[in-house]
Amino acid sequence: MTPTPRLALMGLLLIAALVLSGWQPYDRATWLMEVAPVLIAVPLLAATRARFPLTPLMYGLIFVHCLILILGGAYSYARVPLGFWMQELMGLSRNPYDKIGHFAQGLIPALLAREILLRGGHVAGRGMAGFLAVCVALAVSAVYELFEWWAALALGQGADEFLGTQGDPWDTQSDMFLALLGALVATMVLARWHDRQLRATATH
Repeated sequence: MTPTPRLALMGLLLIAALVLSGWQPYDRATWLMEVAPVLIAVPLLAATRARFPLTPLMYGLIFVHCLILILGGAYSYARVPLGFWMQELMGLSRNPYDKIGHFAQGLIPALLAREILLRGGHVAGRGMAGFLAVCVALAVSAVYELFEWWAALALGQGADEFLGTQGDPWDTQSDMFLALLGALVATMVLARWHDRQLRATATH
């Protein structure tokens, strides 16, 4: 299936962003770990698009999430300039850019799970689809936190840039809370928009 002009443009922009971010990242190992989900997800989406094309909303949100990951990889999350601006604006004690990433880490998996559950007929009702989608998003968040723990054990101090805790003892809990908020936004705030696009997809 030939990609639409919008999808083709998003693909080219992601490639350009990856090249620019990987040219001289703050830390090469951190960059690779942060952009690894992009390097896995984009080819997978391209390979499955012909038999299971996602809604435009889903593709758009995945594109935004990829940009969040790529920017975080280029600077390391604790040093992203946007985060310093947010820190100053809100009077925070730390750079909060990583929290944007964890919010997206809840929103995108939840909406993707909702789309798969509803389109595949795996659940009968929207309510159950939303509940299971939130569960999937929290599971993804928990696995990611376990991965960060394993990275810390394996790399020691070398994992500090990847973890981005900035001395916050509650970083893991707040990360998962932001993922929960993202999942709730996906299943409650975006549900009607998503449903309209699911109906349009079903008619094609």
